[in-house]
Amino acid sequence: MHNPNRPLISSAAAGISGIALALIGAPWWLTALAFTCFALALLVTAIQSVFPQDSAHRLAWWRARWNHQQRG
Repeated sequence: MHNPNRPLISSAAAGISGIALALIGAPWWLTALAFTCFALALLVTAIQSVFPQDSAHRLAWWRARWNHQQRG
């Protein structure tokens, strides 16, 4: 779990290094699977940070996008 007093990047780095240490000597397919899951988690996090998740904010985002497209 993320500690709010600790930057997220340091938590991620600690988790990645722990996984890397655990995968030493593991079969290549297990290592590939672990890093594929990590890449998917990063993609989901990036999408969630770009697109607002709160309903009121989501509605405002879509309205602004619609208005921008109508002007262009």
